[in-house]
Amino acid sequence: MASRRQNNLNTMNSALSGSRSSLDNTETASASVRPPRVIGFVDLFLFYVVTGISLRWIATAASAGPSAITVWIGAWCCFFIPLLFSVTELASRYPQEGGLYIWSKRNFGEFAGFIAAWTYWTSNLPYFPSALYFAASNAVYVGGARWKHLSDSPTYYICFSLLGLAVITILNVVGLNVAKWLHNVGAFGMWIPVAIIIVMGLIAWHRFGSATRFTVASLVPDVHLKNMIYWATLTFALGGSETASLMGDEVKNARSAIPRALFLGGIVVTLCYIFGTICTLLVLPSHQISDLQGLMQAITLSTERLHWFGMVPICGTLIAVSNIGAVGAYLAATARLPFVAGIDHVLPSAFGRLHPRWQTPYVALLVQSGVAAVFVFLGQAGTTVHGAYDVLVSMGIITYFVPYLFVFASMFRTQWKEPEQDAFRVPGKKPAAMVFSCLGFVATSFTIVLSLIPAADEPNKLLATMKVVGLTGILILAGALLYWIKKGTKRELPAS
Repeated sequence: MASRRQNNLNTMNSALSGSRSSLDNTETASASVRPPRVIGFVDLFLFYVVTGISLRWIATAASAGPSAITVWIGAWCCFFIPLLFSVTELASRYPQEGGLYIWSKRNFGEFAGFIAAWTYWTSNLPYFPSALYFAASNAVYVGGARWKHLSDSPTYYICFSLLGLAVITILNVVGLNVAKWLHNVGAFGMWIPVAIIIVMGLIAWHRFGSATRFTVASLVPDVHLKNMIYWATLTFALGGSETASLMGDEVKNARSAIPRALFLGGIVVTLCYIFGTICTLLVLPSHQISDLQGLMQAITLSTERLHWFGMVPICGTLIAVSNIGAVGAYLAATARLPFVAGIDHVLPSAFGRLHPRWQTPYVALLVQSGVAAVFVFLGQAGTTVHGAYDVLVSMGIITYFVPYLFVFASMFRTQWKEPEQDAFRVPGKKPAAMVFSCLGFVATSFTIVLSLIPAADEPNKLLATMKVVGLTGILILAGALLYWIKKGTKRELPAS
């Protein structure tokens, strides 16, 4: 009897130990399967800049007129600041590889962690070709009138995107210590064009006056439903604070470096978006600005007015490089999600392998690039270049925001857990953290609802909404089925 009781006790202890082991699996496994720490503080700051700013959103915002400035400020207060504080505290509490996957898993279990990672990973797949399309559209300005015909050439956009994707993938497979230089150069490619448009916009305003009339009435956003959809786009633009935390094991002194770099990067992101939008409107009226080439249009017109013609090819090159750098950064970050899922055996274990020479998650990187290449062709199927761009942008918004629901929910729930002594806490600690997490959750939910509303020129609005809801549901269901199939396979494996 005593022996049986002891055996039962050992079995219970083993089960409890197995449960704890399952929860900590990624952290334990990554201790032996871990890429080298190569990201320093400056690299991290520049990484947040290149992933936090997208120059195309400045053009998108300016195309809506002065009310975009108010929308920027509202999205910044209701979404960006809560996200900034949530990511900072969660990354400091749990600085391991995988970021939001680990946070969701720690607070809501392995299935929640996988769904958060799955939706984030899949939502970024159409982002890669859309950003590369934007880079290609601005690269046309490098060649001036000689390259103008390429603006309407699907072949050009496809070749540019595939070549850019191939170069980015090779650099990331060789190592983050090499690929980070592309991210760093891309960050400067973000700053300099914005700085140029700000300087030229102010000079043009001083000499010729503003191309846009700024009044109190024009700063008030239109609350008609068809115009509120655009609010979701600008909120979408402020995402990205969570990216570097996906590579926590590869950041030097992650617990202290991530908060400092994130806050500094947040300041730069905010200033670039708001002042870039204002100065674009100083140069061009909103009805003359397009999503694809609006910033370059403003720069071109400014250079014509000021006779700074040599700036056009320079800015075209910088904007193209900045977007290629952003794609490289997001490719590096999001590939870490299938990597840690492979370590956890909720995806095939091949995803959790490191390259024998370069110590990079090469399987995850190659698979991700291959799928993104498919999206390059899907985006052009039966549509124009501009139509393809709109399709690629709209495809990812809802699924991109689903993981943020997990982030804010994790921030709320983790307040009942005692942090380590050196972990960052939100100013005001638990009460303030709960307010920020609730505000962010509501703002994210509101953005998802707005994203379901079809465009005003959509001929069949009900069908369009059903497509968005249906495809999102299918995507999440596919992730759930993949998870349970893999879990079922794990249960059937014989014990070693």
